[in-house]
Amino acid sequence: MNTDAFAAHESNVRRYGRSFPTVFTKALGATIWDETGKSYIDFLVGSGALNYGHNNPSILGPAIEYLAGGNILLSLDMYTAAKRDFIEVFVDLILKPRGLSYKIQFPGPTGTNANEAALALARKHAGRSSVMAFSNAFHGMSLGSLAVSGSASTRALGGVARHDVIRVPYEGYPNDAFDSAGYIDHLLGDPGSGIEKPAAIILETIQAEGGMNAATAAWLREIQRICRKHGVILIVDDIQAGAGRTGDFFSFEFAKLEPDIVCLSKSLSGSGSPLSIVLIRPDIDIWNPGEHSGTFRGNNLAFVTAGAMCKMWSHDQFTAGIERTTAKLQGHLDRLIAKFPQFIEQKRGRGLMAGLKCRSQEIVGNVHDFAFQNGLLIESSGPRRDVIKILPPITITDDELDHAIAILENALQEQANVEQGSF
Repeated sequence: MNTDAFAAHESNVRRYGRSFPTVFTKALGATIWDETGKSYIDFLVGSGALNYGHNNPSILGPAIEYLAGGNILLSLDMYTAAKRDFIEVFVDLILKPRGLSYKIQFPGPTGTNANEAALALARKHAGRSSVMAFSNAFHGMSLGSLAVSGSASTRALGGVARHDVIRVPYEGYPNDAFDSAGYIDHLLGDPGSGIEKPAAIILETIQAEGGMNAATAAWLREIQRICRKHGVILIVDDIQAGAGRTGDFFSFEFAKLEPDIVCLSKSLSGSGSPLSIVLIRPDIDIWNPGEHSGTFRGNNLAFVTAGAMCKMWSHDQFTAGIERTTAKLQGHLDRLIAKFPQFIEQKRGRGLMAGLKCRSQEIVGNVHDFAFQNGLLIESSGPRRDVIKILPPITITDDELDHAIAILENALQEQANVEQGSF
């Protein structure tokens, strides 16, 4: 396995290559192969950018046809047939069935582009500069997104001070007894709090990088009520939790929210091709033409694959399959928690966006290494990296899921054997 070129020439910033030291070549569905032909079940899925698996034929087929036809690939924000087709499919098959009505902004290719645009628009609309953000949040790697992220190491990046962010506790922080929503309501309503009313509150319904912390429907609805009571824009960052990851298309559907602004990216294209959008309540869409820009906001190949992905959601067989897979995964995780209480504290996340909170970072590291050696790609999350992050493709087969869970179970059993042998 020749990795010399990476060690010699790639920046020290590389991360996943160090975690998974092999050279990958091919992938299909939930399986990825390296140069030696060894196969791995992928529970990393491009850090949530491949919810529909690798090279999904229902999504890739239209892309191949589009590429072979000599069609437009990059169009800035000009009108193209591919863009029109995506907009119409997204509105008809995703928004309308859910009773949602939004304008669609194409801000640039990445999730942080979407969050930056959402924050800028909220500030412009409200005429206020501050934004309220949560403990353990993660919203991206550009300056505005870094500012509203919760991790101290993340916020330290960029080398400049970040102002105009009010940090507040997420649900369950610092403990379940604390009423974080009530605290926020009090801050915003008390003239003696010393808090300037923010332009927006930005939140993730599941804090993926923050430790797979999942907000309840009641708490989310209360935050929305507080926003409306105080005239604050509610932004839902659905970049990793959206596009099908939780079992619904949007991660906030279960709470029956209607956010003012929604940010989507990662698995929106269904293919790994970069695409992001900002969904904007129509009365908030006060952009002037050209006021926000981005060279790569016209990725037409991504429009094609995103449209194909949206069409999958119109088939009852597809959505029923997700429900079955969700139940199967959650059952597996409950069994692992019951079998290994000495290692696992609790199950986190929701649907097919799951996590196992372990009792130490060392346990997660050992499980990660054993899993990789035996054909399973997983990663950790949380400020202490003590949560096993479980992100199977939502299209994973039963056999692939069972095989992956068996590897994870064997990894935990190996940890138990090692500890028993140490006495």
